[in-house]
Amino acid sequence: MDDAARTTHEGHGGRPPGRGPLRARARAVWSVVAVGGLTLATASPTWVSTTVSTALEPTVDVAVTGTTAAPAVGAAALVVVAGGVALAIAGRVARWVALVVVALAGALAAASAAAVLLDPVPAATSGASATAGVTDLTSPVAVAVWPWLTAMLGVAAVLVAALAAAGAPAWGATSGRHERADAEPGTGDTDGTDLRSGSAPSGDHPDAPGQHDPHDAWDALSRGTDPSADR
Repeated sequence: MDDAARTTHEGHGGRPPGRGPLRARARAVWSVVAVGGLTLATASPTWVSTTVSTALEPTVDVAVTGTTAAPAVGAAALVVVAGGVALAIAGRVARWVALVVVALAGALAAASAAAVLLDPVPAATSGASATAGVTDLTSPVAVAVWPWLTAMLGVAAVLVAALAAAGAPAWGATSGRHERADAEPGTGDTDGTDLRSGSAPSGDHPDAPGQHDPHDAWDALSRGTDPSADR
């Protein structure tokens, strides 16, 4: 395989090629954050509704939101969003941890929504107790479309995490490395040392010709001698 083919095979900058539509880190980050935000949005509206009867009112409407019917959904959605943000700055190892956390949080959101869909009565009963102080429901429990959307978004979070994992090998470094380049042979280093000789330039050496230590010169003058006589 020649150099051009090898470069094409390994990807830009020598990185292994990623697969799928999320080969760009920014696209993966925004996809995860968007799914998490939408999941959180679907947990706010009313999921189940019913009615109860009390001693003061024959009919009391009961509406239970998703955050009350399935508290784990809101927490899982926030974890997905946080995982997406972490992907923006995660290194080679941390990105895999973040993707696993996103997938698990998405699965939790989907499972919590599915539990309400399969049996909404416990959520409605809990809501009736909190609203009217009674648990005897007087009408069938109606389930809105929101838990269905939450379940689908939870599955979508798992799929996005899998696609991001497939494309992660092509992601670049999170930031440039500010490393000092090696000095070229024959050039001076930052401390003024000549790399070829290993010594400081003659102009900076205290014993260079024409250079006098101020203290020694003053002492010589105090003794009445010429400090430059021995130079």
